[in-house]
Amino acid sequence: MNSMLGWFAAVAMAAVAQIGAATLAYGQPQTTPGTQPQSSSNNQPGASGESPGDEVSATVELPVLYVTGVEILQTASDPKFDVVSVTGLVSSDGWTAPQLVPTYAGKPFDGVVDLEFIATVPAQSRLATGFVAVSAVFPLEPDPGLKGVRVRGAENAISVLQVPGSNRNTVQVNDCKDCLGKRFAPLGQAQAGEQGVVRQEDLPKALRVIRPSDGIRGADQDPDRLTLITDENGAIVQAFWE
Repeated sequence: MNSMLGWFAAVAMAAVAQIGAATLAYGQPQTTPGTQPQSSSNNQPGASGESPGDEVSATVELPVLYVTGVEILQTASDPKFDVVSVTGLVSSDGWTAPQLVPTYAGKPFDGVVDLEFIATVPAQSRLATGFVAVSAVFPLEPDPGLKGVRVRGAENAISVLQVPGSNRNTVQVNDCKDCLGKRFAPLGQAQAGEQGVVRQEDLPKALRVIRPSDGIRGADQDPDRLTLITDENGAIVQAFWE
């Protein structure tokens, strides 16, 4: 255990050196993560077969799709400090630089540090081939009033209300890697476990379904939104993250 804590301490100190104390200290003003995804003439829906190393013309950071685990660790040796270790899932490959940033500046009134789990988005749309696991650590500012942390992703949040402590969440959501050829069923129109059917209830909350008669309004890109294209019979012919 001591070796594990030592490892996290080393990672935490490296993070401090790279990002800077002003970014990591939740008591300091923070830069709000970008909320407007980049647009590009090459961002055609479902067109990406590019590698995760694609160059990005402008860095855009958004919340990861799901937070799956949060743990607060305390170092055993002096000077003692706390480190938050977080795991999560992004929608597809191509996401880079996962990190934790404070949701707001200043000391938390309730003693619970509120963090966002963000990462740099892919340069192009990505085919739905399965969620990808990511992780990050965050050294906490020494605070005798610290009661815990809350970490938020795009679709959920996990709280740990004791120090040290941990909490995990099992994500039981269809990542649509096996959706092609199956029939899409809107809310309440199919039973759980029905063969050859993809239920809306089982998919991520942010969902767009494009039917043969539908146009496409707007050109907004959202890597946390799943898009399904269906044929005349309701079968899914393409699934991708924008």
